[in-house]
Amino acid sequence: MQADRFFQSTRGRIVEELRRRKSASAVELARTFGLSPNAIRQQLVVLERDGLVVEKSVRRGPTKPTYEFSLTGEAEKLFPQNYDKMLGAVLRELRQQYGPEGVSKVFDGIAKRTVAKAKERVTGSNTEQKAAQLAEVLREGGVVAEFSLIDGGFELREHNCPYSEVAKEHPEVCSVIHHVLDETIGGEHIQTESIATGGAECRFEVKAKKPLSAAER
Repeated sequence: MQADRFFQSTRGRIVEELRRRKSASAVELARTFGLSPNAIRQQLVVLERDGLVVEKSVRRGPTKPTYEFSLTGEAEKLFPQNYDKMLGAVLRELRQQYGPEGVSKVFDGIAKRTVAKAKERVTGSNTEQKAAQLAEVLREGGVVAEFSLIDGGFELREHNCPYSEVAKEHPEVCSVIHHVLDETIGGEHIQTESIATGGAECRFEVKAKKPLSAAER
C-alpha cells in the first residue's frame, strides 16, 4: 500500500521497532539498525516533534536512569486499522443507492464540519504560523504532515493517508483537505502529488493571499 511507504523510511522503521518492543533507548535502537546513537537521536527528535514518540526516564538497577522512547496514541493510528475497508463498503453502498451526488453531498457535510474545527486552530497572523498550525491539526488526525516555506507561500507534504485506498475508488475523500486549505489559508493551491494516484506522498503548493513579507521569510 502506498500509505505504508512511511514505514520504509528510517523513522518509519523506528516506529515499527518501538511498537514491537514497547520501548527502547537510542543506543538499543542504534544497535538494531546498525546506526550511530546520534543518528538515531536525530530521527527520534523529529518523531517526538511530530507527536509520535515520548521520552521517559527509566532506572535499570543501581546505575543512573536510562532514557527510553515509546509510541504515542497518534503513532498507533499509523498502523492499519481496517477502518478504510468499512468506509469503502459504506461509500460503495451509498453510491449504488444515491449515485455520485449522494457521495459528494456526504463529503460536503464532512468538509464543512472539518473546516469549522480547523478554523478554531488555524489563527496565525502570518503564513508560516498558519502553515505550522495546519500541519499540527493534520498530525493530530493521524497524518504525518510537515511544511516548508516557498516563494509566496508554503509547500504542505502529507507522508501518509489513512484513506488512500478508499480515495482510489472514491476521490471525493480528497475534497476535504482542499476545502480546508481554501478556508483556513485562502489564496490559491495546487496538488502536485497524490498517494491515491501512485505518488510517494500528498504534496500541495499553497500561495497565500498576500506575498510573504521579509519578516515572514
